[in-house]
Amino acid sequence: MNAKLTTKLVAYHRVSTTKQGNSGLGLEAQQAAIEAYAGRTGACIVESFTEIESGKRNERPELLKALHHAKVTGAVLVIAKLDRLSRNAAFLLTLQDSGVRFVATDMPDANNLTVGIMALVAQQEREAISNRTKEALQAAKARGKKLGNPNGAAALLRAGKGNAAGVLAVKTKAQEYAQEMQAVVTNLQAQGKTSLGGLAEALNEGGYKTPRGGAWHKTSVKNLLNRFAAHLQ
Repeated sequence: MNAKLTTKLVAYHRVSTTKQGNSGLGLEAQQAAIEAYAGRTGACIVESFTEIESGKRNERPELLKALHHAKVTGAVLVIAKLDRLSRNAAFLLTLQDSGVRFVATDMPDANNLTVGIMALVAQQEREAISNRTKEALQAAKARGKKLGNPNGAAALLRAGKGNAAGVLAVKTKAQEYAQEMQAVVTNLQAQGKTSLGGLAEALNEGGYKTPRGGAWHKTSVKNLLNRFAAHLQ
């Protein structure tokens, strides 16, 4: 009897979102590819597992179930597209370490060696991207570029983001700082420094910092004066 006629398959599908899982988008194509492979080889699909998860996450409970089922039943794990997962080191390493026989319909000649090489390449690419990002940030910092959002909490408040407690904390801290600076600014104004540019220059010369620890500019001085006015209302 031809061994292919009795080969058991455990199908593993992966979709990246719940929406895709519910709609069958992507899932139907994977199922069709696996069923076509089973038909060509005379194998029998004994169980199917579908993973609905984000590509950024490494947790794959359905993959572990599929691998376990294949191992205890002596079945072959079959996936539709290995190239779709070729950059995912976590998936590849899990597959390699399981010791389970597997086949990918788009790469039927792939084996543990192929997967091991893919996993190494994926990991190196991941590390290379991380290193390039760190180097770019360090280079930008060395050039004197300030990292992060230059408007800080102000941008967050304008966008209406953050929880209510966080927004209130930001506003409270800014207002408290404004009260501490009010006497300083009043003194400078008494000395004739009444323009926004004049006040910014005087504050910088005096070593005073903005609430975020930066230098004063016309806009930050204007924001400070607005807080003075809001406190008086």
